[in-house]
Amino acid sequence: MMPQSPIGIVVNPSSGKDVRRLVAKASVFDNREKSAIVRRALVGAINAGANHFAYMDDSHNVAQSALDDLQGEYKTTRVDCPKTATALDTERAAKALRELDCIATLILGGDGTSRAFTKGWRDAILLPVSTGTNNVFPRFAEATVAGAALGLIASGKIPLDEVTEATKLIDITIDGDAPDIALIDAVVTSEAFVGARALLEGDELQAAVLTRADPAAVGITALGGLMHPLTEVEPGGLLLSLGKGNRFVNAPIAPGLYQQVRVESCNPVAYNEVMDFEGPCVIAVDGERERSIRPGQKFQMKISLTGPLVIDIEKAMKLAAGSGAFVGHM
Repeated sequence: MMPQSPIGIVVNPSSGKDVRRLVAKASVFDNREKSAIVRRALVGAINAGANHFAYMDDSHNVAQSALDDLQGEYKTTRVDCPKTATALDTERAAKALRELDCIATLILGGDGTSRAFTKGWRDAILLPVSTGTNNVFPRFAEATVAGAALGLIASGKIPLDEVTEATKLIDITIDGDAPDIALIDAVVTSEAFVGARALLEGDELQAAVLTRADPAAVGITALGGLMHPLTEVEPGGLLLSLGKGNRFVNAPIAPGLYQQVRVESCNPVAYNEVMDFEGPCVIAVDGERERSIRPGQKFQMKISLTGPLVIDIEKAMKLAAGSGAFVGHM
């Protein structure tokens, strides 16, 4: 068995289970289904030539149970995490996988899971598969094929630089506090507490910074997309001023939940253009309220093309087809 750089595996056992199942109509992803998704991805990766996997030892043993069910010659490396069932587990695992020099990482979760991983390893190479709620960053993909794309890369059958895409990122700097990031949107709300985290009250929204605005999505990105569509490959982002003005957008801010949100303005912003804000408020990042800002406390946001690289599954499989990677002789 030729040595390879490992493929990372990170599963968020908490994704697909938040309050939006109670107050909206979001689907539930249980951990048995997540384990089945990982199992299919592993089968795809092994059949494409992968032989080394490094996995986060998550709090519900989702990845471990998938590996236990597989047959064949491959190496596994367990990565410990605090097992808090919070984003801290993913962030710590990302740092550990960086130390192992993983060639790419399969992530199961929502936008928040990918964001937590990026906080731990900013320039990682990711293949995020959606199992969360308002997902824009993760891909909706059959795990068998997603795993095959990872296996092709790990085994050197296709060149990594031809199948990855740079992504945008929002940097948030907060006076006197630790900085933060968002991959899709950062929203300023008038709420006083983080609370249940999910953004469900349109009347509380004050401003939003978006890296992409998708009218066919759900969440704050849809709010921007229904006014000014912006794809992930178009440069720059959008700044929305909310809660004022004489017009509204009727937008799906959660699965099965539309709300009328007042919009004062919707303006394009360039890369590295600094946007200034001041508390009191709560900042929500990628769909979840995370940071409480004190009265008078200032913070800034800017968008840049410095997010993680994401694997394009379709490009990877087309390259594999062109090179005959799965074709043999009897």
